[in-house]
Amino acid sequence: MASIKIEEIKKMGKNERDKKLDELKMELIKSKAGASKTGSSKSREIRKIIARIHTFNTSENKKGVLKKE
Repeated sequence: MASIKIEEIKKMGKNERDKKLDELKMELIKSKAGASKTGSSKSREIRKIIARIHTFNTSENKKGVLKKE
């Protein structure tokens, strides 16, 4: 699992980000199931990427609201 930087998230479209979030959430569930075997560092990295995408989506929504006013 490679880390996704904010620059890569900016290049994605809304549908791509939603799809990536779904994939990451499934991967997080799988990694939690195997966490006792491999440790939690993979889960931590997945949660960070999910948070980056959510943060970017929130900032995009706020920018859209400000432009409409």
